[in-house]
Amino acid sequence: MKITGLPALVGSYDNYIWVLYQNQQAWVVDPGESEQVLAFLQQQGLQLQGVLVTHFHHDHVNGIGALKAAYPHATVYGPELTPNPLIEIRVKEGDRVALTDDFALNVLFTPGHTEDHVSYYNDTVLFCGDTLFSGGCGRKFTGTFAQFADSILKLRALPDQLGFYSAHEYTLSNLKFAYLVEPGNAALRQRILESRILYPEPLEGPQSTLGLEKATNPFLRFDTPQIKAQLLQRGAQDTTESLFKTLREWKDDLDQSGALDHVNLQEEVQ
Repeated sequence: MKITGLPALVGSYDNYIWVLYQNQQAWVVDPGESEQVLAFLQQQGLQLQGVLVTHFHHDHVNGIGALKAAYPHATVYGPELTPNPLIEIRVKEGDRVALTDDFALNVLFTPGHTEDHVSYYNDTVLFCGDTLFSGGCGRKFTGTFAQFADSILKLRALPDQLGFYSAHEYTLSNLKFAYLVEPGNAALRQRILESRILYPEPLEGPQSTLGLEKATNPFLRFDTPQIKAQLLQRGAQDTTESLFKTLREWKDDLDQSGALDHVNLQEEVQ
């Protein structure tokens, strides 16, 4: 199965629409737009078989209508809690979506960013929408911090080797915060030195691996001793929900103030 990330909503949301394809058949994850997807399918001689949705936000679903108009036999899969009439098969945790005879995706319920969010994974890939990002995680909108923390732990329990595919390209911004939180993390320092983000070029393959995220992403490390100590100093209680909430709100405050905008990561690490 080949996987290509098509940039979408560049300059506003910086999304990736993931296209999975094999033997002239294709499936699309979170199409917030349609034009570039239709062009890619035509260029590659592909027939769209299905669309997989992680949650209800417009930058993940606004392209579905045009894709269905062009490929009416494509099936739209999405969370059972997503109020979108274009979803034809509603999925919940424990379900499997079979793309081919030898490639299926399991469904994991990962609310927090929103109350309806699901992720899709198997033994090689993870499509986690806006629950986790490369180096970071999504903001809390209509879910709860308790849900979000639980979802993070679910994803952290998956195997390290999974190719990591999130719905946005915010890596360098996220790594600035990660370095502020954990400057002594050798794996993080190495990741920063090696990071070369070419967005908005299409991306062939994953953004990362789940193992690299576990080693460098503070939102997967919020309960490790060094980060936990900082969060307790910032007023967190010694609970999973409170630790995660404090970390996420720390990042929110910095995003709002623009405090990290002018940080040069390469200069900081070298």
